Amino acid sequence: MQPLKTADEIQAMRDGGKILASIFAGLKKQLAPGVTGRDVDAWVAAEITRLGAEATYKTSEVNFPGVICISVNDAVVHGVPTPEPFEKGDIVGFDLVISYKGMKTDAAFTAVIGEEPSGVVKHLIKNTERSLYAGIDAIKGEGTHVGDISAAVEKVLASAKLGIIRELVGHGVGHSMHMAPEVPNYGIAGKGPILKAGDTIAIEPMATLGGERVVGPLDDDWTYATKDGSLSAHFEHTVLITKTGAEILTRL
Repeated sequence: MQPLKTADEIQAMRDGGKILASIFAGLKKQLAPGVTGRDVDAWVAAEITRLGAEATYKTSEVNFPGVICISVNDAVVHGVPTPEPFEKGDIVGFDLVISYKGMKTDAAFTAVIGEEPSGVVKHLIKNTERSLYAGIDAIKGEGTHVGDISAAVEKVLASAKLGIIRELVGHGVGHSMHMAPEVPNYGIAGKGPILKAGDTIAIEPMATLGGERVVGPLDDDWTYATKDGSLSAHFEHTVLITKTGAEILTRL
């Protein structure tokens, strides 16, 4: 399981999480048809530096060709920022990891470019986000099983009849970007690793309007996409396990 964190390390994650959330709040105001992935990447990079954090994806540990993953339409995760302009109605996932005082936080959201989501797209986005909070609500503090979280996420996605991505999972985060335990978006309550107070995990439901299979990495060596070309959505928060519940670190 995870190594113990000091009080200072946990506070660094709280502060870093608020920085990440503030970047996302500003990013949402930048999104419009005609804006490119590289425009977004440059803006986010400048904000990370301005706010005193570091872009984890650009470190030698990861060496991603950007500071933020931008996944468009059927791309599920790890999309590379490109010079191609967003079009009205594109469904775009944004996934960011930052380091602050040596500690990592991780979050993601999905947005529709230039219009309010409607119809099946609204259904996809609304229920994928709802499953994230269902997973968080399932955390009852120290002693919670990972399976409790996974089962709660799966219940929402299955009830919404969405494709549940099983090949990609949430994870521990903090001293490193990816740590134990894995946090799948499906599972059995009462099963899996037991969480303790001070553990920090990234819960990240990924769902589709079609099947659950993904292909990748694609020709850019990074992007994973739905095998059937269906649209996908992705939401994520970094969460601190407390004695009696959970604290969402990546929101204002």
